[in-house]
Amino acid sequence: MALKVAVQMDHISSINIAGDSAFALMLEAQARGHELYHYTPDRLAMIGDNVFCALEPVEVRDEKGNHFVLGERQRANLADVDVVLMRQDPPFDLSYIAATHILEKIHPKALVVNDPAQVRNAPEKLFVTEFSDLMPPTLITRDKAEIDLFRAEYGDIVMKPLFGHGGAAVVRLTKDDLNYGSLYDIFATTFREPWVIQQFLPNVKHGDKRILLVDGEFAGAVNRVPAAGDLRSNMVRGGAPTVADLTKKEREICERLGPSLREKGLILVGIDVIDDKLTEINVTAPTGIRAVRKLGGPDVAAKVWDVLEAKRAG
Repeated sequence: MALKVAVQMDHISSINIAGDSAFALMLEAQARGHELYHYTPDRLAMIGDNVFCALEPVEVRDEKGNHFVLGERQRANLADVDVVLMRQDPPFDLSYIAATHILEKIHPKALVVNDPAQVRNAPEKLFVTEFSDLMPPTLITRDKAEIDLFRAEYGDIVMKPLFGHGGAAVVRLTKDDLNYGSLYDIFATTFREPWVIQQFLPNVKHGDKRILLVDGEFAGAVNRVPAAGDLRSNMVRGGAPTVADLTKKEREICERLGPSLREKGLILVGIDVIDDKLTEINVTAPTGIRAVRKLGGPDVAAKVWDVLEAKRAG
């Protein structure tokens, strides 16, 4: 059965198709004969319990610089769509939160992926703390006295904004780093929310593993190795993707998380693991689908659509 699929995303003209997971999902949907529509979040309009949006029919091609064709915009009630992929990139700000409230009006009549209420309630660097025994020692605060105590106990630390993304503003502070005071001042001026303070894991030099789960089940993985001279392994920051197998501990982590992800309707999730320690649970727009496939791993996009088609048929 052909499904009507609307993709809420940053404008398709702006994406890097080589690594964009939304694009991978669109290619797979199109290959299966589903109707694809494109829109950006600013077009959402809520009147009472109805959500309207100007949708554009879209055709996609796996050709850099020639990857899409948009049709004429047509106003539609989003509740009449079968599946809505909420795939705009963070920041997870008030605009993002507003979009989850609006999409909540149509879910689950239109299956929104991931469940917008659960996305709103599961900020990626906070939701993970529900599994604190799987994590490195972690502090959430902006209070300098608490950071001082944590630093005194653990020495080398990593500091990052709570709602940061893509490796932006992730810094390492060594035990005797004289930049600590200045960096604290910069963070205090720049970020109003609390920050994440974690014990530094030296084995990050060997990679930060992105593990993809589909409906709570392991679906694929890629190891991201930081570029020379950089702490961050995010591929948008120059991290190099390499083939990855799961360790016994990583499989245990997936098994622990699976039931909670299924219960919350978080169908496509990317978790980050460094040295067998869980650091993040990414639920907004997790990347890695294309990298996993390019390295000879499973077709995660196909697994996602198998699940979505089954949910719509059921």
